[in-house]
Amino acid sequence: MNRNGGIYAMAEKKEFIANRKGIKYLDLFAGAGGFSEGFMQAYTDDKYYDFRLASDINENCELTHRVRYNKMLGLDTDFLRQDIMEDSFIPNLLQRLHGQKIDVITGGPSCQSFSLAGRRKKLDKRDDLFYHYLKVIKALRPKYFIMENVKGILTKDKGRIKERILREIRSIVDYTRIGELLAFLDENLKPRLGSSLYLCLYTKICMEDSNIDLDKLYENYFANLDQQLKSLTKHLPYSVSKSDVSVNTIRHGLLLLKDKKHRDEIRKQVIQLKTASHIDNDSFVDSYNAIVESISDESILENILNAIDVVTKMNGGCEDDAQVLKKSLEILTSTFDECIDFVREQLSDKTTALNFLEKLLKEIRLYNISKPLVLLSSNYGVPQNRERVVFIGCRNDQELITEIPSTVKKEDKVKVYEALWDLNMVGNGDVATEYKTPTLIKEYEPTKRLRGIQGEPEENGHLFSEWSRMGRLSHRFTFDEEPFYVLSMKDLDVNKKHQHMDLFNHQTSSQNDKVRERLHIIAKHKDYDSAKEELKAKGLDSQKRNYVVLNPLGQSPTVCTMPDDFIHYSAYRPMTVREMARLQSFDDSFVFQGKRQTGGNNRQKEIPQYTLVGNAVPPLMARAIANTVLNHIK
Repeated sequence: MNRNGGIYAMAEKKEFIANRKGIKYLDLFAGAGGFSEGFMQAYTDDKYYDFRLASDINENCELTHRVRYNKMLGLDTDFLRQDIMEDSFIPNLLQRLHGQKIDVITGGPSCQSFSLAGRRKKLDKRDDLFYHYLKVIKALRPKYFIMENVKGILTKDKGRIKERILREIRSIVDYTRIGELLAFLDENLKPRLGSSLYLCLYTKICMEDSNIDLDKLYENYFANLDQQLKSLTKHLPYSVSKSDVSVNTIRHGLLLLKDKKHRDEIRKQVIQLKTASHIDNDSFVDSYNAIVESISDESILENILNAIDVVTKMNGGCEDDAQVLKKSLEILTSTFDECIDFVREQLSDKTTALNFLEKLLKEIRLYNISKPLVLLSSNYGVPQNRERVVFIGCRNDQELITEIPSTVKKEDKVKVYEALWDLNMVGNGDVATEYKTPTLIKEYEPTKRLRGIQGEPEENGHLFSEWSRMGRLSHRFTFDEEPFYVLSMKDLDVNKKHQHMDLFNHQTSSQNDKVRERLHIIAKHKDYDSAKEELKAKGLDSQKRNYVVLNPLGQSPTVCTMPDDFIHYSAYRPMTVREMARLQSFDDSFVFQGKRQTGGNNRQKEIPQYTLVGNAVPPLMARAIANTVLNHIK
C-alpha cells in the first residue's frame, strides 16, 4: 500500500516467466527466508523457481514471509505455520499443495543430537526434526532436496552421525518398486531363513510402502515377536515364565515398543513442558531427561536385550531362539539399508543373486547422494566466513550434484567495509529511516569494487552496497517503492499501522557511558583478551567475553543472533539488524518484521529480528545452490 492507503501488489515480469519453466519449490524450517530469497534470485535461460509454500513454527517467521512474498512480491506462496512433528503436518501440507508436484525442497532440520546409538545428550524438541523432514521427503518425492546444517555435524560422534544421515537418505526407496524386491527375497532368501525371522524381515521391507496399512503391519510384527518369546521361554517352569523379572522385562518391553504412538505423544508432551518451563541447567533437567530417555526405543531395546541374555543363561538350549528374537528386534529398528546389509550377508555365496540384487537396488533407491558439501559463504559473494554443510539428495532420475561451484575467487571476496560503509550514520541509541551521507574512511575506500550480482568483480557492475539498495530481484519483479514494517500479524491488514520508510531495521540500542567505553577499549585492542587488563584497571571488565571486533578489510565471522557479540569497526557499538543483514547478503528491501530484539528465553518463542537474521541461510549462498540445481534438474 502507499502512504495514502491505496492498494499495491508487486508485479512479476511476464516476460521473465513467459519462456521459462517454473520449478516448484518448497521451503521447510523457512525462518526469515534466506533459502527462499536466494531461490527467488536464481534462474537460467529456460527455468526459474515457482515458490509454492514455506513452513515454520513461529509467527514472526510467517509475518516476515507474508510481507515479503505475498505483499511486496505479489506471489500466491502459501505459509504453513505448524510443528512438523505433529501427526497432522503432512496431511495439512498435502491439502495446502492441492495435488501439486514439488520439484525441490529446502530446509535445515537440527541433527546435532542424532547419534548412531540413538542416545541424545540433550533432549529437546529439535532431536526428531531430521526424521520428520525425511517423512516429508518420502511423502512428496521431490527431484532434489537440500538439507542444511552446521559444520560440526561432520565430526560429531567421530563422524558416525554424518554416516548415519547419509544412510537414512539412501534408505529412502521408491515404494512402487518394493514388490520386485519382495519377490526376490521370496525366491532367494526365504529358503535360507527360519520362517519367523524371515517374516520379520519381510514385514519390515513392506513398511517402506507408504500406501500400506502400517498399523496392521506392526500388529503382525509384534504377534510374531510374541511367538518368539514363547519359544524362548517354553522350557521354563510356568511360575518362572510368569513372574521372573527378566521374562517380564522382555514381555512388557515388547508392549512398550508396540505402543509407539502413545510413547511418542508422552515424550512430546514432556519435552514441550520442559521447553515451555525453560528447564535447563537446573535441578529438574536430569529427571525430565530421564523420563524422556526411559521411554525411548533405544532405552527399551537395551533393557530387552539385556533381559534376553539373562533368560538365555537360565534356560539351557534356547540360544538359537534368543538370537532369532534379538535379530528380529534389531530388524525392527533398522533402516532399509541395514536390512539390505543383512540380506547381503545371508546371500554372500550366491554371486548371481547378489548381482541381480545390486542392480535392483539402484532402481529402487529413490535418492542418490555423494557426500555432504562444506560451503563457505564468502565463496559466493557474502562478506562473511560462515561455514555450512549441505546434504543434497538427488532423485534417481536426476543428475547427481557433487559440488556447488564458487562464484567469487579467494582474492576477490567481498569485504566488511564494502558491505557496510554507507550505513555508518547511526550512533548510540540512534535510528535511521533514510539513507544519509556516511562518514568515509579513506584508508578503507580502496577496498570498494564494482561487482556482478553474485559478488564477482565486474567492470560495469555495482558496489555491493548498491546491489543491496537496488535489490537483486529486479530482473524478475517490478519493485514497489514503499515496502513496510509491522509489529505483529494482527497489524498486517491494518493499513494505518504500516510503517513506510526508505531504510528499515537500522537502529542501535541505547547504552550507558560505561558500556560504550568498554566497547571502545575492546575495539582499540581488537579483542577482549587483549583489552582485559585495561578494562579491569578502569573497572570495566565484564562477564561477557565473546566480543568480536569486525575487521573492515576482511570478512566477518559467522553472524549470530546476539547484537552485542559484534563491535562495529569504527563506530564502536553493537551492530544494527540491517548491518547484520548486509553481512548475510539480504537486500535492504527485505524487511525483518516483529520485535527488534527480546531478552532471555523469549528469543526462542518470539524470534526477534536479530534472531531471524542470525539463523538465516545467506541468500547469495542459497542462490548458488539454487542455480546449480537448475543446471542439473530434468
